[in-house]
Amino acid sequence: MPVVDISANAADFNADPHAFYTRLRETGPVHRIAAPAGEYEPTWIVVGHEEARQALNHPGLVKDWRSSGRFPDALAAATNANMLESDPPRHTRLRRLVAREFTARRVEAMRPRVQQITDELLDAMAARPERGADLVKALAFPLPMTVICELLGVPDLDRYRFSAWSREIVAPSTGSPDGSVHRQLSGYLAELVEAKAKDPGEDLLSALIRTREEDGDALSPDEVIGMAFLLLVAGHETTVNLIGNGVRALLAHPDQLADLRADCDGLLDDAIEEMLRYEGPVQNATYRYAREDVDLGAAVIPAGATVLVSLASADRDPAKYADPDTFNIRRAPQGHLAFGHGLHFCIGAPLARMEGRIALRGLLERFPELEEDPAGGPPLWQRGSLMRGVTRLPVRW
Repeated sequence: MPVVDISANAADFNADPHAFYTRLRETGPVHRIAAPAGEYEPTWIVVGHEEARQALNHPGLVKDWRSSGRFPDALAAATNANMLESDPPRHTRLRRLVAREFTARRVEAMRPRVQQITDELLDAMAARPERGADLVKALAFPLPMTVICELLGVPDLDRYRFSAWSREIVAPSTGSPDGSVHRQLSGYLAELVEAKAKDPGEDLLSALIRTREEDGDALSPDEVIGMAFLLLVAGHETTVNLIGNGVRALLAHPDQLADLRADCDGLLDDAIEEMLRYEGPVQNATYRYAREDVDLGAAVIPAGATVLVSLASADRDPAKYADPDTFNIRRAPQGHLAFGHGLHFCIGAPLARMEGRIALRGLLERFPELEEDPAGGPPLWQRGSLMRGVTRLPVRW
């Protein structure tokens, strides 16, 4: 099988990865790719929907890089002690402990506060005399960041410093991960966890510190730090992109926007799901590692290989969705993989959906003349192939 180089046209790829994925899918659902600087050779990418669904829950593809043997010299930080970088039985244990506290009731109890934060942000936008703003800075970033910080009980978090660390983790400026950022963030979160242990509240972080199973099992200090890291990073990065990508899709499709405005109550839920399918917040799932030879899509991924599962490609697969490159809020996009599948399905999906619905409804109601600001220049997409979203979105009204 020929090796595909996805690093040769990075700028073109960042601007329109979907055209690249379409060409790949036309020749097969699974491909070997050339990795940047050969770091993760051999690397494979899964681009078909059914194959991606299988890969996301395949027992032969593991998430714990520490046990993969691929990175013998890498040093783990406390932030790495999280569910996303774990496999059963540890993953099962961690998820069970977290699920005891991160419940649907706790998420639903946040609804009035999410509405209040959204209203305050939209009030600030409406007060701008220039009748324009960067929607990422004005709404898409501060809403989920405020919500997840208050949910965890860390309202005094230095949010912009944290955002810089988070962005460096999900979209490294050098193109490869910087372990020092993980260590800095680990130290910062360790201080937060220590303070919360001394002065607990009714927030999620306090609950995670004190939660116990019937047999006395509890999260270790590093595991609490790892969960705080995962919930903070995933809890705001993905929702920032959900809101930003969703608004961009609507503004680029005025007929769909008009339909949604005309029947927001009837169409909003389906519109959110179509936004997730059409331009989801996560482009490729985090790396998996083949602990054995894995048969997938007529290919054999060899033991020891690193595997990328392309959520963006899977959700534009014509084998799953008719006319997949068309944005259609009346579509029934059930089965999309924007939040993953299987063991590692995003535990925060209900919260992200709720924030997306409240933000979109409020934005459309408050700004009936909302449009992209052509003076703002072309969109600036996040670097790398992990996340999919713009770093700014100039709009006017």
